[in-house]
Amino acid sequence: MKYQRIVHGKFIDRPNRFIAHVEIGGRAETVHVKNTGRCRELLLPGADVILEEAQNPNRKTKYDLITVKKPGIGWINIDSQAPNKIAGEWLATQGFDYVRSEYTFGNSRVDFYMEKGQEKYLMEVKGCTLEVDGIGYFPDAPTERGVKHLRELTKAVEEGYRASIAFVIQMEGITEVRANVKMHPEFGEALEEAREAGVSVLFLCCSVGEDEVACVKDIRG
Repeated sequence: MKYQRIVHGKFIDRPNRFIAHVEIGGRAETVHVKNTGRCRELLLPGADVILEEAQNPNRKTKYDLITVKKPGIGWINIDSQAPNKIAGEWLATQGFDYVRSEYTFGNSRVDFYMEKGQEKYLMEVKGCTLEVDGIGYFPDAPTERGVKHLRELTKAVEEGYRASIAFVIQMEGITEVRANVKMHPEFGEALEEAREAGVSVLFLCCSVGEDEVACVKDIRG
């Protein structure tokens, strides 16, 4: 996926989860943050950031904050809409006969439903922006929604689907994502239960440029 009309800036602060103040061309601007997660280890005063200029001229904020530079890692894409787009582009190369996004299963909306021959597949997508000592972790904030999705995937396997959870790693050099049990123990438990039930875990490793992000390798966890 590729961004249009990007600009560079310096992060100042984040008054709430929806907006941030960024210095752009020597001037402080209020911008929209395209990630409601905490990102505390990334959004630090003085951090280099990349923003995309909004296409709607009537918006209250002119820019979206999409990427942050982390020392030792490089650019990390924090756009929460990017993982599904990246996963969709990857799925298009995997030989499925049919791919549909936003599929209702049980009491959840699963990110993707696929078919290949007589086989039916479900895939839930999670973006990973948290890195500690060369390992990716998810989530960076408690996610009851994530636990619910894992349990729905476990149920889907019992009903004959092939199910998977795909972690889109929104930074370079990281090839593994682990459950952040310190942040949310229940997510770790649900992920382990899903693995044991037959839900496959997939890591989509990405290249992250200033204006684009793409999956360059897939690894089975």
